[in-house]
Amino acid sequence: MIIVLKKNTAKSDVDSFVSDVKKMGLDVHISTGVDKTVIGLLGDTSKLDPEDFLAKDIVESAERVSAPYKMASRSFHPQNTVVTIGGGQSGVNSCTIGDGKTVPLIAGPCSVESEQQIMDAARAVKKAGARILRGGAYKPRTSPYSFQGMGVEGLKLLSAAKKETGLPVCTELMAISELKYFDDVDLIQIGARNFQNFDLLKELGKCGKPVLLKRGLSGTITELLMSAEYIMANGNENVILCERGIRTYDNYTRNCLDLSAVPYLHKVSHLPVVIDPSHACGIRWMVGELAKAAIAIGADGLEIEVHCDPSKALSDASQQLTPAQFEELTVKLGKIAAVDDRSI
Repeated sequence: MIIVLKKNTAKSDVDSFVSDVKKMGLDVHISTGVDKTVIGLLGDTSKLDPEDFLAKDIVESAERVSAPYKMASRSFHPQNTVVTIGGGQSGVNSCTIGDGKTVPLIAGPCSVESEQQIMDAARAVKKAGARILRGGAYKPRTSPYSFQGMGVEGLKLLSAAKKETGLPVCTELMAISELKYFDDVDLIQIGARNFQNFDLLKELGKCGKPVLLKRGLSGTITELLMSAEYIMANGNENVILCERGIRTYDNYTRNCLDLSAVPYLHKVSHLPVVIDPSHACGIRWMVGELAKAAIAIGADGLEIEVHCDPSKALSDASQQLTPAQFEELTVKLGKIAAVDDRSI
């Protein structure tokens, strides 16, 4: 249930109202805007009558929320959520995703393969304008015989690359047992295969770090938002949604990028939305075209795979751009973003 308080309601009245609600056994989510305060009631509200709240002088409106997700709903939180990545350590840059002014690029190789490889990639993507370095230390692979990543050693190399370049780091978490190694990770990625690993999502709610949550291969928009709800309901509101393509009956590309998810998610949710064009198509020459379309439709950021020598990449070689291709692309993306007074 959503309760909207009248403009200029005194803080003492808001506190008193919240206290009364909590005595009913409910929790609350408060969103304070310029003109009004929105209070979301969390818990079993089935026996409550919105009319009872309208009898209070400070209440402007009261209505039920039909969507199964609450905290991720724009009804609960009318203002856009802005997530800050990095900046917590000396020499590490920070950037915001969802501020409506910038479209940060998260770029780097699919997987961390060696010290030289990740260092070269980090320098290259920073030079081209990337704001966050990505690289997989742990890699979920369809085949058990494929390269599975360097694990903890890969995380150490990402930390070294962050120290040298100042770029915050984004990498994928696959299991709760690995979370203890992620202290130096700035943005935790949850991949398509784990987007409904609810025990893992609950732990991410407790860790407080920003989370990039990818949509599952066959996941619906509602399922994606419900997964975000698991993280938020456990205390972490720093969630970024990621559309990376879904599985359809056709197979001419790796996946089918659902660009319509961007405006729809912006309509029903306050969370930022990032597009991953690399996994969406799996074909190098298509990545740039999808990236440009994503910027045009209003994505809050992009995650793009870049490798200094894609032909020798140990994973996803066919979809990774070279540094030169990435640098050329960022110039074009900047021009498209400028149409909406945004920058890369």
